[in-house]
Amino acid sequence: MNGFEIRPARATEFETIGALTVSVYLGEGHVHPDSPYLAELLDTATRARSAEVLVAVRDGEVLGSLTVAEPGTPYADIARPDELEFRMLAVAKAARGQGIGGALVGAVLDAARVGGYPAVILTTMETMADARRIYERIGFVHVPERDWSTGSGKPLTVMRFALRTPGPARVE
Repeated sequence: MNGFEIRPARATEFETIGALTVSVYLGEGHVHPDSPYLAELLDTATRARSAEVLVAVRDGEVLGSLTVAEPGTPYADIARPDELEFRMLAVAKAARGQGIGGALVGAVLDAARVGGYPAVILTTMETMADARRIYERIGFVHVPERDWSTGSGKPLTVMRFALRTPGPARVE
């Protein structure tokens, strides 16, 4: 598996995941240095209490992460009842080009199949060119009627992936 593992994050990794996410979002201009969103990106422990944080690791080193949110939970911004949402994809600059982002997204698609969700949804923005390439390559499509904006007016793009193979029925 390309020498890295995708798995749920461990509490001992939360601080590293938060720092990596903030570093990527700030470094690539996805968020303003004064944005209150930085605190949310940094606080992996709080996210992990109501969402699943996945991590890509190699030899104990955190290479990337994302947050998976079921509809109706605190970290699901846009998910409808039949959609699994993911957010906050971040891959360390030094680890780019190794398939880590695609593997993390693939793990979300697998979770959606297992959970019986017919679709996966995400929000992205124009500055996230690397991530958008991953999403488009996998087959996510833009859903313009669901686009929205941040509180500060930054336009956000919604993309959706319809699963072709339904998974087992969800157990509530």
